Amino acid sequence: MNILSSLVYWLLIYPLSLLPFSILYGISDILFLIIFRLAGYRKKVVYQNLKNSFPEKTEREIHVLAKKFYHHFCDLMVESFKLFSIDEKTLAKRIRFTNPALLNHYFDQGKSVILAGGHYNNWEVFAVAIQRNIKHQAVALYKPLANQWFDRKMRSNRGRYGMQMVPIQNAKDFFLSAHPKPTATIFGMDQSPSRVRKSHWMTFLNQDTAVTFGTEAYARKTGQPVIFGRILKRKRGFYEVEFEVVSENHEALSQGMIVEKVMRILEKDIQKEPEWWLWSHRRWKRKKPEDLVISGEAPVQ
Repeated sequence: MNILSSLVYWLLIYPLSLLPFSILYGISDILFLIIFRLAGYRKKVVYQNLKNSFPEKTEREIHVLAKKFYHHFCDLMVESFKLFSIDEKTLAKRIRFTNPALLNHYFDQGKSVILAGGHYNNWEVFAVAIQRNIKHQAVALYKPLANQWFDRKMRSNRGRYGMQMVPIQNAKDFFLSAHPKPTATIFGMDQSPSRVRKSHWMTFLNQDTAVTFGTEAYARKTGQPVIFGRILKRKRGFYEVEFEVVSENHEALSQGMIVEKVMRILEKDIQKEPEWWLWSHRRWKRKKPEDLVISGEAPVQ
């Protein structure tokens, strides 16, 4: 397995990463024709997610959104390949952090922070570039890949400019440990959690949605401010990152409100430009147990 993975990387992925963006986007256009037109990769999932999230849109509008998403999805793939060889100068041109002073303010006070966000626009380029743009030690909690060779390669690539990678199962030990300098720990909030009874349930994009509670739990346990990291797409291959304070005084918020505030910010961004979110994931595959309550609803008597 390691030999095969190594061959795929050195004979295919890395050589592709050396190509200029102009050629990579030409490849992306071809991939779109194959994935959307011919293979129909997860089209049923994408269309169902879009229809459920935007019930007011017509079939034609849903189709247009789906096409835009698949174009973006193919761009994400070639941009991810490029990250294996991209140099600092090119990276700096491709993603700009507009208000790093917001985070640096906490660093200067000796405070660690929690960065919350979702799979909106290019989170991979964000992960590679963030350490160059903030004073905190950037930390990403992640689920290790089944393929150990590619898992090591992924950790090496994301950590190329200093980001620390921590397996999600080690999160508790990480937060309880002392660190040489303040950290900025990144949480992805929009995946489908496996433990539905330990999740926060809310209405998100018109659907009953389970959201992992880890971000809020660690924020309350450590007292770290929660900051939303918004990734904006300015044009093809060019991104901007904005930071927004979600919560500082957690005690003033009722249980679940930190999660709610993060997800409402993400929801607003998605509703404004839906094509940039990762619609191909089955985020609503888990159904709410009948005895659980959706946030804002009265309990069933």
